[in-house]
Amino acid sequence: QMWEEAIALGKELAEQYENEMFDYEQLSELLRKQAQFYENIVKVIRPKPDYFAVGYYGQGFPTFIRNKVFIYRGKEYERREDFEARLLTQFPNAEKMKTTSPPGDDIKNSSGQYIQCFTVKPKLDLPSKFHRPVSEQIVSFYRVNEVQRFEYSRPVRKGEKNPDNEFANMWIERTIYVTAYKLPGILRWFEVKSVFMVEISPLENAIETMQLTNDKINNMVQQHLNDPNLPINPLSMLLNGIVDPAVMGGFTNYEKAFFTEKYMHEHPEDHDKIEKLKDLIAWQIPFLAEGIRIHGEKVTEALRPFHERMEACFRQLKDKVEKQYGVRAVLSSLDDRRGSRPRSMVRSFTMPSSSRPLSVASVSSISSDSTPSRPGSDGFVLEPLLPKKMHSRSQDKLDKDDLDKDKKEKKKEKRNSKHQEIFDKEFKSTDISLQQSEAVILSETISPLRPQRPKSQVINVISSERRFSVSPSPPSSQVTPPPITPRTKLSFGIQSNLELNGMSSSDIPDVPPPLPLKGSMADYGNLMESQDLISPTTSPPAHQRVSP
Repeated sequence: QMWEEAIALGKELAEQYENEMFDYEQLSELLRKQAQFYENIVKVIRPKPDYFAVGYYGQGFPTFIRNKVFIYRGKEYERREDFEARLLTQFPNAEKMKTTSPPGDDIKNSSGQYIQCFTVKPKLDLPSKFHRPVSEQIVSFYRVNEVQRFEYSRPVRKGEKNPDNEFANMWIERTIYVTAYKLPGILRWFEVKSVFMVEISPLENAIETMQLTNDKINNMVQQHLNDPNLPINPLSMLLNGIVDPAVMGGFTNYEKAFFTEKYMHEHPEDHDKIEKLKDLIAWQIPFLAEGIRIHGEKVTEALRPFHERMEACFRQLKDKVEKQYGVRAVLSSLDDRRGSRPRSMVRSFTMPSSSRPLSVASVSSISSDSTPSRPGSDGFVLEPLLPKKMHSRSQDKLDKDDLDKDKKEKKKEKRNSKHQEIFDKEFKSTDISLQQSEAVILSETISPLRPQRPKSQVINVISSERRFSVSPSPPSSQVTPPPITPRTKLSFGIQSNLELNGMSSSDIPDVPPPLPLKGSMADYGNLMESQDLISPTTSPPAHQRVSP
């Protein structure tokens, strides 16, 4: 069940299958296994084996274990008594030591065999990749695997004995064992290479105990949130042991021992540690509240009186702690995971392969003015810049769109939103470049039912469109053409062609009026589509021909 190690080996195999052997069938099977491993890490609860320190003392042992200490990894759910029995079967003449303190030279130099065995706690050493808080289900693997440091704590009494409060003078003598290699490895036991000891003061021990208790409550709450089918009994015992003062006394013993004027006067250097202990006590309340809420949802009717008593004890405890140490609040994990983008960021949608926006959000809906800038534009509306398939429309629909565009141009001055006017200016400035990109599409996808004209004929049609715009109209000083003149069928009809062809050179002014501004190449594309009847290859009927 060491799926983390299997994933690491699978990644090495995947590199070979993908880039060296090109065996994609094996690669797909391997990736499916890895996916199952990741799912197992999150969902499957794995047993945590215990670790035992074993010392072999006396000259009766072989030289490779004589007077040395080893750290053993026990089997799943193996108790210390079972492990000792299994160990003593290998050395039936050995004597089990009753103490956990290191033996003297008399035992080490004796001819007999003495075995010392006690449980040690592995010290968590998270990999560097976990630079942020992660799920307890992921971290739990590293609490008992890939560990090299182990500790054994032994309580020591110093000073006068206080029968009312044993926490005031209870020091912790902690021994740290460092093995030669990380466990588990190629073996289930490794030799201890270094040993050192540290002393923990009573206040530091209280801080450490409160921190471990809070972590234990939080971890159990997270387990029940992830798996609602877990049994409720462990949660009941944990919460009742903390909430009910008749069971363990809670943190009242810490208050009597450290939160007094006498202790503050004798230990002024512990002021910061006392404040940290108070903060941990205050943080325990929201963890307990969440645990009791889950307990109330899952409790059976038989345990309902037990739960009601626990709730009553918790209410008293909560009132006392919040009054003395303040209120703490835990953010909901759902709110942390649910992130929403600001509306101001959702304004345009751009294709990855092009910088041209496909659609732009109405700016007025994001501004402080809630009045819609045009009829029907309430809220967040997406407006397309250009039609998707202009070449597929008929000429009648184009004419109708041009008339609608003229009406919209006249209504611009009546609009109240300043943001919409800025948006329209930007739309105007980019209209020519946008339509030019569409012109290429129009000229290449005119109609699959008829062949495209030769390039020379297309040039002739374009040049004839220029001649169409020069008509015997009043001088340009009297009539100023608009920037983009709406097109109609009559401007491309045969009649105008006959009139121009029938004109003499004396009727044309010497200085022609300035040409109107071209909208874009899309004009010529529409012209090509509408000039099928007047193609250069098609001559007019005989009764309409006029001699030059």
